[in-house]
Amino acid sequence: MKIAIIGSGGREHALVHQLSKSKKLTKIYTIPGNAGTGEISENIDLNVDNFQELYNFIAREQIELVVVGPEKPLVEGLVDFLESKKIKVFGPRRSVAQLEGSKIFTKKICKEFNIPTAKFEICKSKNEAFDFLSSSNFPLVVKADVLAAGKGVYICQTIDEANAAVNEIFDGKFGNAEQLLIEEFLQGDEMSFFIISDGNSYKTFNTAQDHKRVGEGDTGKNTGGMGAYSPSSLINNDLEKKILKKIIEPTLNAISKMNEKYIGFLYAGLMIKNNEPYLIEYNVRMGDPECQTILPLVDSDLLEIINACCNSSLAKQEIKWKNKKSMCIVLCSKGYPEKYKRNVEILNLKELKIKKDSFIFHAGTRKLENKVLAIGGRVINFVNISDNYSSSRKEIIYHIKKLNWLPGFFRSDIGYKVIKE
Repeated sequence: MKIAIIGSGGREHALVHQLSKSKKLTKIYTIPGNAGTGEISENIDLNVDNFQELYNFIAREQIELVVVGPEKPLVEGLVDFLESKKIKVFGPRRSVAQLEGSKIFTKKICKEFNIPTAKFEICKSKNEAFDFLSSSNFPLVVKADVLAAGKGVYICQTIDEANAAVNEIFDGKFGNAEQLLIEEFLQGDEMSFFIISDGNSYKTFNTAQDHKRVGEGDTGKNTGGMGAYSPSSLINNDLEKKILKKIIEPTLNAISKMNEKYIGFLYAGLMIKNNEPYLIEYNVRMGDPECQTILPLVDSDLLEIINACCNSSLAKQEIKWKNKKSMCIVLCSKGYPEKYKRNVEILNLKELKIKKDSFIFHAGTRKLENKVLAIGGRVINFVNISDNYSSSRKEIIYHIKKLNWLPGFFRSDIGYKVIKE
């Protein structure tokens, strides 16, 4: 089977790595890919915003399945476009992808279908937001109603911080903003919960916990994710039943009432308090770096699972999991999530001796004249699976220090809430 993966990050490298294990695979392309995907697939340098150009290549190469990795092409309707051309594609359609593309769209579904979430206010102008904030209790959360690569969320302790967030959002930091969301601040522990769906049935697809803040101890600015571990220490049978009954199934019912089907990965960002789940947000794809953390635990043929979703036969598939713990730590360019240098060479990568249960997934990299260059903020994901999180973290940090990439930095405390040393 000839397949193509759309995207260029760590999530896509992890997908290519897992899919390349399938006996059903004959050829795999990554569009546009990175230095890591280029080692195990054929990178194709196309603009993923140009749907016609993508289709022309897919049709010419007779690609049988397309897997869309990142959120932007999903929200902009790539699935709809390819389906209209009779291409088999894994991912939700545009109308359904609003679950991630518009936080307000999701909040309205929560209200209509009684899905537990934070109380909220929708504001359509700066003055409307300032008026609401003037009589609000703090802390609270201000959110941009657009795709913001994980950075459009402000946890505000004071009215001055909240007003500054409102100004940044309406002044276009994340693109044109016609409205924003102000939410109460939920106390508890965050957890990432995943399902995979074929439009008729769904199966759970593990859990993870992500570290969004740039600094040790979860301090500093929000990033796209500095590391993660899987499974979440919070999950238990009772909590999983509540998540499915109170959050996942009502959401899928809402989609059904739209005369739509959800095909793809669905990622619920949750707040857990006293073993009760509250929905923070949805993502309509695998998380990053959660994907890199979760996929090495899959003990089934991922290509068969994804193909079954496209053929509405997921119910017949069994998803097996390794009885292991997994951790990912992200090596970033110094300065991230603000300004950082690009096209910085990464030396010593080929010299690293990686063991069987360790993985390196590239993110912001490219290859130029046999050199691997860092071109993004999040550069390389180091992953290890083992019997405990402590062992995984030690193994990962050993490899990062061996690499000794001086223009980079990482958080050495990923998983600190579950590692007691």
